[in-house]
Order: sequence, then C-alpha cells, then structure tokens
Amino acid sequence: MDNVRKIFEIWANNINDKKGKEVLNNLNHDEIYESFYKNLEFGTAGLRGIMGIGTNRMNIYTVRQTTQGFADYLNGKYKSFSVSAAISYDSRNNSYEFAKEAACVLAANNIKVYITDELKPTPVLSFAVRNLKCRAGIMLTASHNPPEYNGYKCYGNDGAQILDNEAKKIYENIKKVDMFKDVKLVDFESGLKSNHIEFIKQPLYDEYVKRVMDQGINTGSCKNSDLSVVYTPLNGAGNKIVKKVIKMMGIEKFYVVPEQENPDGNFTTCKYPNPESEECFSLAKDLAKQKKADLIISTDPDCDRIGVCVFDGKEYVFLTGNQIGILLVSYILKYREFMGTLPKNPVIIKTIVSTDFIDKIAKKYNCKIINVLTGFKYIGNEILKLEKKGESQRYILGFEESHGYLIGTYTRDKDAVAMSMMICEMAAFYKKERLSLLDVLENIHKEFGNFYAKNINIKFSGNQGGIKKIQTAMDNLRKNALNKIGKLEVKNIVDYMLGSNDGFPRANIMCYELEKNSVLIIRPSGTEPKIKIYVTSDSEENINNISEDIVKAF
Repeated sequence: MDNVRKIFEIWANNINDKKGKEVLNNLNHDEIYESFYKNLEFGTAGLRGIMGIGTNRMNIYTVRQTTQGFADYLNGKYKSFSVSAAISYDSRNNSYEFAKEAACVLAANNIKVYITDELKPTPVLSFAVRNLKCRAGIMLTASHNPPEYNGYKCYGNDGAQILDNEAKKIYENIKKVDMFKDVKLVDFESGLKSNHIEFIKQPLYDEYVKRVMDQGINTGSCKNSDLSVVYTPLNGAGNKIVKKVIKMMGIEKFYVVPEQENPDGNFTTCKYPNPESEECFSLAKDLAKQKKADLIISTDPDCDRIGVCVFDGKEYVFLTGNQIGILLVSYILKYREFMGTLPKNPVIIKTIVSTDFIDKIAKKYNCKIINVLTGFKYIGNEILKLEKKGESQRYILGFEESHGYLIGTYTRDKDAVAMSMMICEMAAFYKKERLSLLDVLENIHKEFGNFYAKNINIKFSGNQGGIKKIQTAMDNLRKNALNKIGKLEVKNIVDYMLGSNDGFPRANIMCYELEKNSVLIIRPSGTEPKIKIYVTSDSEENINNISEDIVKAF
C-alpha cells in the first residue's frame, strides 16, 4: 500500500484539471488501491478499462502516456519517412475528449493526424487508415462493454488491429514515458491551423459506403421487397451510416428504435449495449411488434458487431453468432456460385471458438477454412497474407462467433455496417421465396445435420481480485487434467499456452476434444474479469450435460 500511496501523491501534485482533482480527493481507501495498484495494461486490444482517475483507469493522462509511447514507436519504426495516423471515436463518455488528446500528442510528435469529424464506426477507422495510406490508426471505444468503460485500440498500416509482437514493442515504449514529464502536446485548435491535425472529409465516407455496397451479392432483391426491419444502434455510432446504406438498398419499411437512436454514453435504456445478448433487444422487440417487422438488427456502440432477431410467427427469436455465421456462409457460397462470382479455391477465415459446422457447408463448395485464435486481428492478418500473394480475391468471409463478420477486404476489422446490408439482403431474398431466416436454418440442418452450441460467461467480482481468481482457475485446470466432462470421455486436450500444431501464438486457452463430436473451449476474456466457455456438439443433451458439469469446476 505504501507504493500505491506514493503514486497517488504524485498524481495529486501533478494533475491540473479541476474535475480530475475533485475525483481524486473523493476517493476512499479501497478506491485508491483499485485505481493505483497497477498501470492499465496495454495488450493486443490496446487499452480497455473503467474511466476515472489513476494509473489503472482510462483518463486523459493514461491516454496521453499511451499515445506518446505509440508515437515514439512509430517515429522509431519509420525513420526518414513521413508518418500519419487516423483517429476516430464512438459515443461513449469521453471518447471525443480522448480522441482529441491522442491527436494533440501525435501532432506534437510530428505525426500528421486525420480525425473523423464526428463519431464513426470502427470499420470506418480501419478503412480510413488504408484509404489515406496512414502508418497507424487509433479508435477510442470499449466496444460493447458497460458504460463505465472506455478503450483505445491501435491499428497498423494495413488497417488491422496490431498483433502481439507489435503490441509488446509499443508497450515497451509506453513504459518509458513519464506521463507528467515526457508527454509532448499541442493545442488542438493550433494543430488544426497548422494542418498537423485535419478533419477527414466527406468523400472518404462516401467511398466507404460505396465499397460496402459493392459487397452485395443480390441487393436488387431488396427493391420492391416487402421486408420490414427494425434497427437499434444502441445509442452508438452506427445510426447515420446504417440508415444510409439500408436506404440505398431500397428497403422502405425500416424503423429505428427512437429511444436508442441518438448517441448516449450512459446507455440509459440498455446498461450492457452488447448485441451478443438478447436483453439489449427489449425496446426493439416492442417496436417490431407494432410495425409487424420480419427482422430486428442491432449494432454495438462502435458498430463492429451485429445481433439479429427473427419473427417466427409468434415471437422474435434471437440468433446466436454461430447461427448468423452459418446463414451467411450458406447464402454467400450458394448464391455467389449461382451468380458466377465465386472464385476458385475460396477461403473463409474463422476463430477457433466459432463453430466447425460451417466446414460441412464449405466442403460442398470446395471452400477452404482457415482457423485463427480469438481476435479479429488474426483474421485481418490472414487477409494480409492472401493480399501479399496476390490472392485477396479468394477471401469470402471472416467470422467470429461473438457476432463479428467481414465481407470484402476494403477494411480489416469486423464491419456491422456491411453486415446490416448483407443480412437485410439475405432476408429480403429469402422472403421472396416465402422463407424466413429460421426456415433457412432448418433447411441447412436438414441437409448437413444437427448443430448445437452454448456460451457461458463466468464473472468474477473486483478488478484485481477477479483477475487473480481467473488465473487461479486456469492454473487449476492445467494442474488437474479433466478426464471426463458431462459423462463424455476427453479424447484430447490442447493447451494453447504450450503452443499448438497449427503454429498459433501462445494463448491462455484450453481446448477439450470430447467423444460424440463434442468440443469444449475455455479462455479468460481479454476485456472484462470473466471466463468464457464455449460448448459445441451435435446433441443438445451433450451440450447441457457438459455445461452443467464444467461450471462446477469454477
């Protein structure tokens, strides 16, 4: 505690904003410890944490320190070359302020900054990095986390989030920065006047929308369609741009949930703005019933993830991320083949925790499946490999079960704007054939067999305490090998901390291959104090037995 108190006093003597000082002075003993016992960690997802004052919190000082370290890394990497970076932000509290602080630090380090003129989706930031030929990008967002969180994502010059090795090098630079002595800053308005900071202009956004529309397979099916859609941006960055894309498609019956239409960093109507959760569809379902909608779509605050509910004649049925992926794989492969636009040796890239059921569909079309670790940056890296070989046209879809998808290579992060278009196109096409997306899922299972999946999140309270409990739980799994789970024998265990035959980087993931086509994967969340468990099988009974049994281990 003595070291914590020492760091606390350094902050008390150095922070110069009135609001920050007020917050600092009102911290109790436990809050001081939680806020200062460590530095907010910089990992492959950049920074993510609770907003507040302290080294373990998201605030202007941690943002400045991180950006100075990032700037030092970029200037060291690109010696004798001009360096530029793109910055964007979502609707979260302080996202715009943090974006401006990052811009001021980069500009002071002779890095040209292109910043969005208002909140924009994460895929737009990725597109801007590529379109403007920037060396790097920064997105201020905590994605789908609760409202008290914010985050800072770093992107490389290919528009994808940075990989592990690069993150380590950046972190080494960050650790050398004294946030009260070493940070260089210019005034934001002065940066604009000197042209070191420049707002991104409308033509780039128009080009992004054009590239999204180019990914359509049969968007003509939407014109004169009777499809009715309700949309909620969950008070995030998707509102304007998703509405524009859907309007361009010609869908007339498109309704936005009014309470969740405009930006709200407090997420007043939905405290956990995550389209992976059915709970966030409550208001959308009410509106959908009024409008007799066929479909509900939802995007998270930075508009890179998408959720879907489908009307079954009585109620709105929530689709899992795997089910959405299965529908997309089937539709894209089937109709691109029919349209004559399916390339030779097509490729789908998915994370290891996403369903292997799509392998059966892909096999029918001679489509290769590439598996990667969790994190869309790994999907982006595989696209880059294809691009370097001159084979980017082979790429069909990137897919992670946590409701993240990407069609096309124009951007390098998951894109809920494009997926809003694709899901509406798919639903409109099938409606003309008098099929709902649920009917299509049923037909897919009739052709390829049964598929069941269940995700379980085990939350641990407390920041420091929760992290320690998670690590202890993972250590126990490694020390005490499980031989049977849910009445099923364990055939093989893959511990990704020891590496894998697939050549993946080491990762804190345990995979259990069970009998009867069942698989269990366990990993800590990279953004919250919880353990994520993924269970898949071709039997619902096995799913339930495995789930009940594994929860007891924690």
